[in-house]
Amino acid sequence: MTAHPPDVKRLIIFDFDGVLADSELLANTVLAEAITELGVPTTADDSLRVYMGKRFHDVIAAVEHAVGRPLPPEFPSDFQRRTLARFRDDLRLVDGARAYIDAFPQIPRCIASSSSPDRLSFCLDLLSLTELFGPHVFSASQVARGKPHPDVFLYAAEQMRTDPRDALVIEDSVGGVQAAVAAGMTVIGLLAASHIRDGHAARLQAAGAQYVAPTFAEAQAITRRLVET
Repeated sequence: MTAHPPDVKRLIIFDFDGVLADSELLANTVLAEAITELGVPTTADDSLRVYMGKRFHDVIAAVEHAVGRPLPPEFPSDFQRRTLARFRDDLRLVDGARAYIDAFPQIPRCIASSSSPDRLSFCLDLLSLTELFGPHVFSASQVARGKPHPDVFLYAAEQMRTDPRDALVIEDSVGGVQAAVAAGMTVIGLLAASHIRDGHAARLQAAGAQYVAPTFAEAQAITRRLVET
């Protein structure tokens, strides 16, 4: 594969939840309600801190650890049903996401997410993003390990036929940033969604994000400096 200067980015990889879809607060509110019903009082902020960015399988394991017993067999399907119902009513794009996508039509793009393929498909349709990404939507369920391991980002780069060093990742979670950095990619930590709390920028920087952007407009300015036009 031909080497390119390290400051030239030839692929934009988006995380999904909390980057394109303003879904993290909604999903973690539903999860907190479900865990509270199991007898362990949990707030949305608690859920964001402990469960955000994990694959669903890993979330279930972590919830079982928190409640100290196996979950009821119906818990996963019931949680998914409640979450998608909340999304159907309230899910929105992160402010500025569509303008950012439209600003770089010449740069290949894809999604690398911890969410399941079914949930990604549902949300992409709901947000009218399906045609913008086509088949270039990759889930951590397709690889051996979820974030903070680099597997899903390396898989996305392989599928997009791009050297990982030439990829720019837009991420909002600590685990996602760690995964992208471990994959050898450049990372913009995005702070534009409704779940972001004080101190998150510092956490993303500590995880290795080379850039932090409070808005998509600022992420767009950073990206223009990093891509070949």
